[in-house]
Amino acid sequence: ATVTMAAVAREAGVNALVNMSQMTVSEMSIQNTTPSHQQRQHWLSEQALAWSGLPVVTIRPTMFLESFLQLAAPSIRNRDRIELPFGRGKTSPVSAADVAQVVAAVLADPVPHLGLIYELTGPQSQDLDGVAREFSDALNREVTYSDISPEEWEQRLKRQGMPEHLTGHLLAMGELHRAGRYDRRADGVQRVTGRPAMSVREFVSLYAEQFGGRRS
Repeated sequence: ATVTMAAVAREAGVNALVNMSQMTVSEMSIQNTTPSHQQRQHWLSEQALAWSGLPVVTIRPTMFLESFLQLAAPSIRNRDRIELPFGRGKTSPVSAADVAQVVAAVLADPVPHLGLIYELTGPQSQDLDGVAREFSDALNREVTYSDISPEEWEQRLKRQGMPEHLTGHLLAMGELHRAGRYDRRADGVQRVTGRPAMSVREFVSLYAEQFGGRRS
């Protein structure tokens, strides 16, 4: 699909192409990859676009804050717990709104960004106990982190009816968190938009009702 898109873009003479990739790609090579088919495809797409000669701007977000709405909201609402298989690994999730604003800014004036790679994270890399404290502050009630096993995680994903490829990606994401490979912080949001990335606490405050509401 990437090769087809690149061929069409060259034929059309596009003056800028924004490639939405993934931050784990920064650690990958032909010898060093991940169990995630999705992440491997992102890496291959970046290679193909580099060979194409197109005017590309690459956007590499880390895990999205919005993932908590699907993956953790039920356990937070029902048990005041974030139940994920991330071990002691750190994470720095970024909001989709911040990613969208970065892309919009690039497309509005692409020339200064051509050929660049922007890695996008939240403002802080912290373990899930730290993330739980931000949830607690935003919701005014105690939220804790419970490290579940990868096997339990897989069963929960299957019960939710996740497609096989997405289940595989999320299992890999858990494995990479446990291995410390999501412990990273980048300033791409600040560099492009001129303002800091949204924090976990700010995000949870915006979506408090989905997490069971803020206690008065």
